[in-house]
Amino acid sequence: MVISDSTLFVAGMAINLIFSLIVVRGIYYPHRRAQDYVFTFMAFSVVVYLIMGLFTSVELSIGAGFGLFALFSVLRYRTDTVPIREMTYLFVIIALPILNSILFGSGQYVNLVLSNLMIILVLWILEKKWGFRYEQCKLVRYERIELVRADMRDELIADLRDRTGLPVTKVEVVEIDYLRDSADLMISYDENAPLVPKEPSLVSPLQKNPDQLPSIGITGQ
Repeated sequence: MVISDSTLFVAGMAINLIFSLIVVRGIYYPHRRAQDYVFTFMAFSVVVYLIMGLFTSVELSIGAGFGLFALFSVLRYRTDTVPIREMTYLFVIIALPILNSILFGSGQYVNLVLSNLMIILVLWILEKKWGFRYEQCKLVRYERIELVRADMRDELIADLRDRTGLPVTKVEVVEIDYLRDSADLMISYDENAPLVPKEPSLVSPLQKNPDQLPSIGITGQ
């Protein structure tokens, strides 16, 4: 039974689409449900494979692959800044159809399946964060400027933990504004650690008896 070139092309495109869906829908989408990026990833996967399908020889496919990588490396999205993680997924989605087209066209079906499964396995392990402990950073505006001292770092971290509820491990002073008595701090915390419970605040006698609060008079001209 002779299989036509069109049938092989459609079969290869279907295989590439299946593996791309596993990466986008099974690994990327559960963690970041960004519609624009999902649309971009799937569109890139289909278009790149269609372009690669126009070439018949392995030599031309490899040359076209490097040409596409050079083209997409110059490509910039002027509207929004693409995060590094999304750029990595975009690189994977561009590489998959090139890899699948070359291996499928040369009849290396075992290598095709093993290569795709290896990429999927690595991405899945990285998204599950097995064996890794990551730190997240946040920029906060802090008004208790008296604690922004080198000798009061422990008190500063304790106060930030109590206010934010985050397990802060490190604090970096970005900028100090003495005119407004505030400072910009970059805090780092372990995203896998449990949240810090808020310490019970001490209630002053004035707060217990609001009637004893001193009145403030406002006089007009």
